Amino acid sequence: MSKWMLVEDEPDIYELLIAMFEMWGIEGVAFVDGEEATAWIEDAEQGHVIGETPELALLDIRLPGAVSGPMVGERLRKSPLFKDVGIVLITAYKLSVEEEKAVIAQAGADKLIYKPLPRFNELKKLIEEVIAARRKRLEAAAAAPAPAEKPEDSQK
Repeated sequence: MSKWMLVEDEPDIYELLIAMFEMWGIEGVAFVDGEEATAWIEDAEQGHVIGETPELALLDIRLPGAVSGPMVGERLRKSPLFKDVGIVLITAYKLSVEEEKAVIAQAGADKLIYKPLPRFNELKKLIEEVIAARRKRLEAAAAAPAPAEKPEDSQK
């Protein structure tokens, strides 16, 4: 994994996740609210942010302010620069099956995990699996032949 993005407002979890990524030797960007994260996305799209594009975004569902984690995920998916990032939603709140489906769909998330977060090695494995699955989908999409042009399309 090359780079990560974290949006988490709980200081203990924020610090723990940053320390964990540092132990793995991975750099990233971290934000405590959705507004900061979306402003960074927009800056990056305008070429104001230098560095690697994150391969993974860990997004807390409930954040202070008007922009939630799923809204940050939705913004990432709409971005030409970040549309392919792996997205893992995290929350301490118990969601109904319907709520889970709604936030995952809104964010275009690959996974939803509940706090307390899994143990260090389990979380690393989960994150690596999300990234590997996303890389595999991207490689398959890149290797797929372009759709054939229909005869009626070429006559327009």
